[in-house]
Amino acid sequence: MDLSPTDIHIESARIQRQIEDYLGLGAGNLLFEFRQLDGQTRLDLITVNPRHHQSFLFRYETGYDKLEALRKMLAYVQRFRDEESSYTIQWRTRGDKELQTSYFRAHNVYEALDKLYYGRDLTTITVFSVVLNPSS
Repeated sequence: MDLSPTDIHIESARIQRQIEDYLGLGAGNLLFEFRQLDGQTRLDLITVNPRHHQSFLFRYETGYDKLEALRKMLAYVQRFRDEESSYTIQWRTRGDKELQTSYFRAHNVYEALDKLYYGRDLTTITVFSVVLNPSS
């Protein structure tokens, strides 16, 4: 069954709300960025830290359309804690004196660093430590 544009919009908003609720992030702390890439729709889910206002890649998913990408993202957020390791990264932006601490879920340290550096020049952040946290 094909959905009307209005139905697609309503379903997209519903899934986005489910993702926000599942992650426990309030309005403005989670951004859904869609773009076309190689004939697919890519969804970049971006978190915004309310303390230092920096944004980081949480996860990206691709699908044949916006709804499929959102459904894949919802499935991911419902299971990611079981499939990925927790990392703590201490870092500082160029020109800032305060050390920041951020937490990421990733399959490996490189993926955690990719999430930290998402959308920025590598020279704008200095990383002081990356720690694999013990699993609980």
